[in-house]
Amino acid sequence: MRFTQLAKVTRKVIKIDEELCNGCGQCVPSCAEGAIQIIDGKARLVSDTYCDGLGACLGECPMDALSFEEREADEFDIEAVEEHLTSMGRSLEEHNARQAAHAAPAAGCPSSGGGGGCPSARTFDFSDVEEDEDQTGAPKLRSALRQWPIKLRLVTPAAPYFKDADLILAADCTAFAYASMHPDFMKGKALAIGCPKFDDVNAYKEKLKAIILEGGIKSITVLHMEVPCCLGLLFAAQKAVEESGSSIPLDSVVISIRGETKEPSVFA
Repeated sequence: MRFTQLAKVTRKVIKIDEELCNGCGQCVPSCAEGAIQIIDGKARLVSDTYCDGLGACLGECPMDALSFEEREADEFDIEAVEEHLTSMGRSLEEHNARQAAHAAPAAGCPSSGGGGGCPSARTFDFSDVEEDEDQTGAPKLRSALRQWPIKLRLVTPAAPYFKDADLILAADCTAFAYASMHPDFMKGKALAIGCPKFDDVNAYKEKLKAIILEGGIKSITVLHMEVPCCLGLLFAAQKAVEESGSSIPLDSVVISIRGETKEPSVFA
């Protein structure tokens, strides 16, 4: 058992409202690190060191008892998580497999005060990077991506790249179907991507609602494919705007399976 004293940092960790919690346990399996357990009939955060602050459990509570809070806490410690999982009869390999859609830090990655470890989960803001030029002096063709991460399940609602930004909420397939994705839609905008066919639409809604309330975004443009399952992304955005009480503009752009845009629909 390790007894290393971890530094205290100010970061986001899960907060559980015990008055709202009914002890159903639906949040427990969504936390691959085992940071949440049912104790005395209530969900409880076992240790700050086990909470990566990425919020995979958000949206899993039918009582809305889970939220983020920013406070002084121990740093996330993947080695402590490994020991904790071992004591529960689980392995780090199982943890990493369960985090495939959530991209949690893996063993050996540097620790981050922001709650993530590996670059898959750490927050980066590229918005101030200057354009490069080639040897002729012409601008290079470059990515318009201004942040990392981009997965909706991974982004932090209060990340600096959401502040006063226009958000592009894109279905995963759109970037491959639409050839001019970067210059036409991404340039100068924050981005979140997801696939409602394989993920929990309600979890998407909760994360988007948190981005609206905490991030201070100015608008949302939903890019989705013309296939019916993609409408779940638009539904999540509509419900998030509605439940947040916000009046920010919400636009929809449909991409055909041949990579063409269809007439956008304005919802707010």
